[in-house]
Amino acid sequence: MGTDSAERRAVVIEDDADMQSLLARTLQRHGFDVAVAGTGAEGLRLVGEHTPDLVTLDLNLPDLDGTEVCRRIRAVSDAYVMMITGRADEIDELMGLQIGADDYISKPFSPRTVQARVEAMFRRPRTAAQAPAGAPSRDAAAAAAAPAAARTLDGTSLAHGALVVDVDARLAVLDGEELPLTRTEFDLLALLVGAPRRVWTREMLLRSVWGDEWASDAHLVEVHVGNLRRKLGDRGKDSRFIRTVRGVGYGMVPPVA
Repeated sequence: MGTDSAERRAVVIEDDADMQSLLARTLQRHGFDVAVAGTGAEGLRLVGEHTPDLVTLDLNLPDLDGTEVCRRIRAVSDAYVMMITGRADEIDELMGLQIGADDYISKPFSPRTVQARVEAMFRRPRTAAQAPAGAPSRDAAAAAAAPAAARTLDGTSLAHGALVVDVDARLAVLDGEELPLTRTEFDLLALLVGAPRRVWTREMLLRSVWGDEWASDAHLVEVHVGNLRRKLGDRGKDSRFIRTVRGVGYGMVPPVA
């Protein structure tokens, strides 16, 4: 691609030529080296070839459904995935987020909206287990009351019962098996495990994981917590890890001694 190795890369998967051009120009102005594809199959090939940091993915493609493309991307890449579609109802949004998308935007949209969403994604803390110190920087009172951190196995790993989260390696292992988490799911889990006695409001989680722009979209938290619980094997009142604090938010279930 003839690009500096430090330059961020993006793959735009979109069959509408005008929309494809708009997304490519917007991302290029934002510092990305961009490859474009008009079909799901071509997009998957480009993802494999270019190892992108970001993928924008149209839900309606001429060959493969966008949700299937997203599943296949998640099998080979940890790139941020932003799904783009004209179908803006809640069912589609849940479908997109549950199969591994990090964000969701509906048509029509402005280049400024795309830029703001991308900036918010790339500002998410990559060392989320240390976020209890970072998140409260937006809330000094909460920082003063921050509870003790999780049991530390070494410099980068946190343990909560049978769950081990390696922050530097970005791995979560449960009962000896690696969990297939998206970037956002990992950030959310590491944040919770990093302060296991803390009860996080939905707004605090949004600001810490998604950024200030998302402080009013509690639905994002609910969807991703639901996905995390499913992958952790949590079920209703028998949750091993994530608990709901009614009227407040979420926290960790105390590990069994």
